[in-house]
Amino acid sequence: MKTNFLIVALSVALSGATAYGVAKYAMDNTQPIAGTSVADSGSHSGQPQYKTVNLSLSDYPDFTFAAENAVEAVVYVKVTMKNQGNGNADPFFQFFFGGPQERQGSGSGVIIRPDGYIVTNNHVVAGATTIEVTLNNNKTYEAKVIGTDPATDVALIKVEADGLPTLQLADSDKLRLGEWVLAIGSPLGEELRSTITAGIVSAKGRSMPNYKGEFKIESFIQTDAAVNPGNSGGALVNKEGQLVGINTAIISTNNAYQGYSFAVPSNIVRKIVADLIDFGSVKRAKLGISMSPIDAKRAQELKLSDVSGVYIEEVVKGGPADKAGLKKGDILVAIGAVPTKNASDVQVQVNSFHPGDKSNVTIIRDGKKMEIPVTFESVDDNNGAVLEDGDVLFYGASIRAMEKSELERLGLKNGVLVKKAGNGKMAQAGAEDGFVICYINDVAVSKPQDVIDIAKKSRRAVYVEGVTASGRPGYFAFGK
Repeated sequence: MKTNFLIVALSVALSGATAYGVAKYAMDNTQPIAGTSVADSGSHSGQPQYKTVNLSLSDYPDFTFAAENAVEAVVYVKVTMKNQGNGNADPFFQFFFGGPQERQGSGSGVIIRPDGYIVTNNHVVAGATTIEVTLNNNKTYEAKVIGTDPATDVALIKVEADGLPTLQLADSDKLRLGEWVLAIGSPLGEELRSTITAGIVSAKGRSMPNYKGEFKIESFIQTDAAVNPGNSGGALVNKEGQLVGINTAIISTNNAYQGYSFAVPSNIVRKIVADLIDFGSVKRAKLGISMSPIDAKRAQELKLSDVSGVYIEEVVKGGPADKAGLKKGDILVAIGAVPTKNASDVQVQVNSFHPGDKSNVTIIRDGKKMEIPVTFESVDDNNGAVLEDGDVLFYGASIRAMEKSELERLGLKNGVLVKKAGNGKMAQAGAEDGFVICYINDVAVSKPQDVIDIAKKSRRAVYVEGVTASGRPGYFAFGK
């Protein structure tokens, strides 16, 4: 059976609390002795001998403080959006009801500032015409979108209110495997608002398939807290009631919870939110390398003491790593004071910087460890730079000229192919791999240099028109 990777809105049955209740009942109803009695198999009297294990309520996790406080800052998000009348829509429905119709969806959100700033998932509010937020006290507000980041599936919305309850963002890097966490949200719609479930941190730094470009981070927190559609954008909190992640996705074969859920770490959320508030978009730093993991075979070949770190496969010419002196074959083992055991760690650390920030990176070269200072740059820098394969960088994407046969197949007279959308402004605005750029600011383009030249002349925004990989018209814009 094929496993579907689902974007969700997460729910809960509080399995941890259930286990606690069962254990407490057993404790309260054990008669011969207090606590839990364990039979001694070494008995020779014909009667089992018992050893007393002294248990108290302190031996079980108490989630009451975290749950009762955090639930006040988790909201129900109801959105209205228009159907686009695509090829999958019922033609008879469109005939009788006049084409595209409105539809509704829902998710969850977390209040992070008392003046009405709320974090949720991008997929919850994407395409919404109206957004309605309901607090745990049943007060309802209209919300507006402040900014979104499709690459991390994080969105920031705002309601006009003051004095709202909030959740403090914790340091998600300090989460430990096996640590208890709570998932709070509105699974399966409004009827199950403010539902709480418990689980443990099952894994950190999890990656998920880059299906259709929705997820481009490789640092999800994996938990076994029960979640279901409706919890998207809800809170993942620690026992202190602090926000450690935004619940985002589940892995399932039947569209329902099957044991695993994923959350965007709070440290990533913190940076995304700060950028959206300060700049209206996310300012991403880049290092300018491609990398691969260190396995046992490679570690042996390179005479490394362990398999930690990443092998630098390529250094982008003219990029920050190249300017700093990093080389192909270097082993990157730390950025700043943080070890980079794998590619996920590298990505998390680079994403924690802003363009222009400086840090030392630690590498192993020819068996020697050394620190090299690096100045990070924006993923949108080097527009027009030519890569080794001939592709041209354009706001985080790589673009190339198209063959005549490719244009004819799509019925186009001109166009420039987006080979890889990347994770810069192009991707954030809606570009996907395989998109064909036909016009930039209403001017036809036939080669990458056309795209670069026309965009440079734009003072405020770049408007892109073209055709998607499936052959449908596509339009999007982004600010310079």
